[in-house]
Amino acid sequence: MNETEILDFLYAILPALIIGAVAFFFFQSYFKNEEKRRHFQLLRENRKTALPIRLQAYERMALFLERIAPGKILFRVQPTSEEADAYSRLLIANIEQEFEHNIAQQVYITAECWDYIRTAKNATINMIRNAAGKENIANVDQMRELILTNLMEKQSPTDAALAYIKKEVKNLI
Repeated sequence: MNETEILDFLYAILPALIIGAVAFFFFQSYFKNEEKRRHFQLLRENRKTALPIRLQAYERMALFLERIAPGKILFRVQPTSEEADAYSRLLIANIEQEFEHNIAQQVYITAECWDYIRTAKNATINMIRNAAGKENIANVDQMRELILTNLMEKQSPTDAALAYIKKEVKNLI
């Protein structure tokens, strides 16, 4: 083979190599775009099924917060004796039972929201314990009155968590 034959061969092959490289690039980008489109459709389908479940979890946690709100739990759970300490244990047991019943909802809500809910629960329990532990509290009625008076002076711990839930749900829909 002489030099002209090699050059002729390269001139013939060069356009084929260029066309092959361009075709490879276009096919590769086409397949990447198709993969992204399929992934997006899968995410969209998952959101259609997950959104109602997440909204239901937020609803259940809002109901939990409403049920353990100090002003509401005092009227919902009736005392079994006149001892403030026994009543506080009954209230705390009721709150813990409600919490345990809804604990699986943490899977569907954000970690920050779950922290707000846990903090509200613990603050409510502390409020009840503090009221029952006061020296001047002799019976259940005085304990209830002290808790309700405290609620008039400052915001209920559950209100902040409920406001956060509402904010997150607004962002979801």
